[in-house]
Amino acid sequence: MTTNLPEGINSFLAGAGWGGSVIEPLPGDASFRRYFRIRASDGGRSAMLMDAPPPEEDTRPFLHVGQWLLANGLRAPEIYAEDGARGFVLMEDFGDTRMRDHLDIAPQDELAAYRTAIDALVALHGLPAGPFEPYDMAVYQREVNLLPEWFCPAAGITVDAAGYTAAWDEALAPLLARQQPGVTVLRDYHAENIMLLPDGEQGLIDYQDALVGHPAYDLVSLLQDARRDVSPQLERAMLDHYAARIDAGPDFAADYARLGAQRNAKIVGIFARLWKRDGKPRYLAMIPRVWEAMERDLAHPALAPVAAWFDANIPAAIRERRGGGLG
Repeated sequence: MTTNLPEGINSFLAGAGWGGSVIEPLPGDASFRRYFRIRASDGGRSAMLMDAPPPEEDTRPFLHVGQWLLANGLRAPEIYAEDGARGFVLMEDFGDTRMRDHLDIAPQDELAAYRTAIDALVALHGLPAGPFEPYDMAVYQREVNLLPEWFCPAAGITVDAAGYTAAWDEALAPLLARQQPGVTVLRDYHAENIMLLPDGEQGLIDYQDALVGHPAYDLVSLLQDARRDVSPQLERAMLDHYAARIDAGPDFAADYARLGAQRNAKIVGIFARLWKRDGKPRYLAMIPRVWEAMERDLAHPALAPVAAWFDANIPAAIRERRGGGLG
């Protein structure tokens, strides 16, 4: 397939030593980025091309975080060539086997795969934080406000926006001191962003939004997966696996619930936005899974102010559908 290719792709590949390659478009997801598998004309090698066109996309954060991960022994793809002005990055091909896809056909491997994913976080959290921006209250608030901004209007309800912000300030404030000096937070670490490589390792992708924050965040991302069912039993076993390797402290369970509720509120808003603004209704089917995890998080005493806001502002009929029913 060579239709609808980015302008300048052939000259870029020629300059990178991949001229004459076969270019295969790959399915996209929720961003402006597109991906292509590049197969050399001799058939002996392949690479991945990311097309991240400016101004909608910027390759610099991806390159910055990836270089840091590689320098610290984590399995990000090697970069072969890049052109920031055109938004091209040619990189190591991690193949097609996502952890999510593998476990769909080999569920017996679930425990081992998640243990390996947790071990990668243990290694990451054992490092000094990378040179990235902080995951501070302003970011937390901006993210959770996606729920009243996008989901609530789509559900046809008017809510107390000021009370929502105040409730999150109260719930999240206690963890801010505990995320100092912080760890690198990949922010989208889950089974669709973990690649299973032929050498048995797990490869990292989609890490360009990394910040410095709390170690519980990526655990939430992995174990309260918006796109894949993770049983409460597996979630508990993996949290125990993590705790056996890192002394997380007595407040870790409360902070995990705080960040679980925070992330899940954000995702509900994002999925509603993908439907309403971007015309991608398939994300609506995932909202009940996210809402169910959020309800579990809200049951923790650390989330009492936020839980009270939900009780007062989100009607029972919507909550009983776990936030479903949009569209």
